[in-house]
Amino acid sequence: MTEVKVAVLGASGWMGKTHTMAFQTFPHFFGQGGGTARVVALVSRDPKAEQDLAFRAPGAKILKDWQQAVADPEVDLIDICLPDNMHYEVAKAALLSGKHVFCEKPLADTAEQARELAEIAAQKGVITRVGHAFPRNPVHDLAKEIIDNGEIGQIKMFKGCQHVDMFGDPLAPHMWRANGDLAPTGIVGDTGSHVFSFMAFLVGRVSSLIADNFIVTDKRPVVEGSAFGDDNALTGDEDWADVTNPDGSNILCTFANGARGLVDFSRVATGRKFMQAYEIYGTKGSLSYNYDEVSRLRFYSNDDRVGRRGYRAIDVGPEHETYKAFLPLPNFGLGYNESKIIEAAEIVRSITTNQPMWPTFETGHHICQIVDACMTSSRLKRWVDID
Repeated sequence: MTEVKVAVLGASGWMGKTHTMAFQTFPHFFGQGGGTARVVALVSRDPKAEQDLAFRAPGAKILKDWQQAVADPEVDLIDICLPDNMHYEVAKAALLSGKHVFCEKPLADTAEQARELAEIAAQKGVITRVGHAFPRNPVHDLAKEIIDNGEIGQIKMFKGCQHVDMFGDPLAPHMWRANGDLAPTGIVGDTGSHVFSFMAFLVGRVSSLIADNFIVTDKRPVVEGSAFGDDNALTGDEDWADVTNPDGSNILCTFANGARGLVDFSRVATGRKFMQAYEIYGTKGSLSYNYDEVSRLRFYSNDDRVGRRGYRAIDVGPEHETYKAFLPLPNFGLGYNESKIIEAAEIVRSITTNQPMWPTFETGHHICQIVDACMTSSRLKRWVDID
């Protein structure tokens, strides 16, 4: 058994808390055969968080500066749960120090930065992982198995979407996610990259696209201390800050394998607390998925006889190892935290076996290429090719 020592950066935020939990709990579900993890350092600039962090990971060092974690010889894996604009700098420093790196999406602000990170990782021979957790739900492993087996034939069209309403209300407070300095690509890198990860996992590389990025509400009230999910009452005396990155996008794309894509996502879809779906159409059949039925895949096959053709619902269950680790019966549903636990287990196994697993920084680079192309296309109002 090998123990991987982890430093979680941005530990007091939502993702930091989720990752800390995942590294501590995955052996309860997946056992110790692929290695274990110990959180040895938590990094947060919030002085009020120290006591809470000490409770979440007893014995871990509580650090104020990410450089301390990168320089710590005890740390094997740097886990980056920081604002988007810090990913590249921190990941590069960690890689150059010979650390394995787990970075939340988007991997970097630009594809050029992501390419550099992937190249450094290859030179250093370290394990990398990008936090595209949604495709690690075993229902998508089933979708990939069906596609790879040729059961829907050659893919001709992909339709995907993801919408939330965190900014559906024009009076919803400003936060760092709406700041183009802290999150340069806005919802394109934030939510769009989730849809792009399904595209990369199930369909393949995108070769060209045209995008229309948009801002719905250009100014928002500033509420000190406000965080995602808070219900804040306004006093009328708030300052207002500009929204300087996209609220949503509509995209047409082509894939290297000849398939076409239609993609939309936003953070302003009033009433959509969390909507995520895709449809994949092939020459012999199709697949349909909706997050509201999180462990269910719908499958249509032309091989069914005439008069019996229609979508069948397949409830993923314990016949899939990553599902069985949590539940003994199908269709109980696996949530977001379980997908993060799967991620933690897989990156630890990657480190202990020196075997990279999807999605590595190479995958992250291509997804950053898609994000780059969306930003360029919308600015220039034309199709953009992806190398």
